[in-house]
Amino acid sequence: QVQLVESGGGLVQAGDSLRLSCTASGRTFSTYSMAWFRQAPGKGREFLASIHSSGGRTYYADSAKGRFTISRDNAKNTVYLQMNSLKPEDTAVYYCAAGVRRFDTTRTSDYMYWGQGTQVTVSS
Repeated sequence: QVQLVESGGGLVQAGDSLRLSCTASGRTFSTYSMAWFRQAPGKGREFLASIHSSGGRTYYADSAKGRFTISRDNAKNTVYLQMNSLKPEDTAVYYCAAGVRRFDTTRTSDYMYWGQGTQVTVSS
């Protein structure tokens, strides 16, 4: 069992940066691929980025390429999402997820554990 807790969300202005963190409980964090998703009001959950359990490989959705960077620190049981040049359309609840399938899967059903989400609001 893995419990995930996101933090770092908030209200920012367009063009600002934010770094989200997701800290996992348990001693098996380093065995899981990790991912970030987001869900805007009235929309489905959207894949953003994922990272291999080792941290050596990453995968991004087109919407995240160039502005978002995923990373992890297995010693701290934490995965990060650095978000730059934020836009109002980035407003959403951001979720981290842990899974054991191939690290570049974008399907929500391939991720076993989810955090409660953190709100990111970008004003224009």
